[in-house]
Amino acid sequence: MDVALTTPVAEGDPPKAGGPPGLVPGGAGGLRAISFAKPNRGLPRNREKGQIIPASAPQDFKDDLGRPFPLPERTPERIVSMAPNITEILFALGLGDRVAGVTRFCDYPPEARSIRRIGGLVDPNIEIIQSLDPGLVIAFRGNPLRLVDRIRKLGLPVFVLDIGQGLEALFPLIAKIGRVTRSEERAAALAAGLRRRLEAVDAAMGEVRTRPKVFVLLYGQGLWTCGGESYVDDLIVRAGGTNIASSMPKKWVLYKREQILEDDPDVIFILARSGQDFATGRDWLLRKAHVESVAAVRSGRIYDLDENAASRFGPRLVDVLDRMARLLHPELFGDAP
Repeated sequence: MDVALTTPVAEGDPPKAGGPPGLVPGGAGGLRAISFAKPNRGLPRNREKGQIIPASAPQDFKDDLGRPFPLPERTPERIVSMAPNITEILFALGLGDRVAGVTRFCDYPPEARSIRRIGGLVDPNIEIIQSLDPGLVIAFRGNPLRLVDRIRKLGLPVFVLDIGQGLEALFPLIAKIGRVTRSEERAAALAAGLRRRLEAVDAAMGEVRTRPKVFVLLYGQGLWTCGGESYVDDLIVRAGGTNIASSMPKKWVLYKREQILEDDPDVIFILARSGQDFATGRDWLLRKAHVESVAAVRSGRIYDLDENAASRFGPRLVDVLDRMARLLHPELFGDAP
């Protein structure tokens, strides 16, 4: 289970499970996350051979901490990714051969599993990162700020990114990674392909007359679901549904049995890592959660969503959106659930 979905630090975060982080610890959401109110501590230095940027170079490009970042003249030869979604985007940009270090939770694409591990999201090994001699380190919300600052003080160029609340935030994220890796054209092409797929779903949703009520269940955590501040809420809306927990101003909320009975969702999605996890979660829902009277249970409209993809703020969210839309409105796609 991804830390992004399971590690509690602030109100609204689900309980900690024993699994790997994905999205962002605090998110695919705000755990023990980087504070975005810290003052600038100075500029990172590009150490990549042949890519030293003069001190007089323009400093108008900033990371999501608001810190100026001197752009390299070309793609760094060695890049360290400090979050699974960053790793996925780097590979999607065709930069997999430049990735020298990843977290122990970076398991997609499969090629990422053979890359040197630097530790986790909240406990990266600074010594390993330094030994990799990276020309670029990309950090993400969830990496502790004190550790990010330690890496920066070693003279390593660190670029920090934040997470958005909606799917539209994926596009500037890709653009920034493209800019800092000097892969702007590839980033534009990736974004354009994703945009076309989003527009296809949006066009189909223009025919929607009714929006099913949706409950997203986080497998293995009781009745934890996504609140109105989660980007999963945005996925539900764009897929033509209504999140029954959207009025909750949190990323993740623990729903009460009485509340789900009252809200009576038409469709339930279970975020699960495998078919076995989904079957176990569905069995728990049917036999032990005491929600037999809910419309989704009575009609059998209980579906799985790939937690690995849904919990990471990366390109595969479009796959998740497409699946949700087809399951919520099969009549618009000529599909059967």
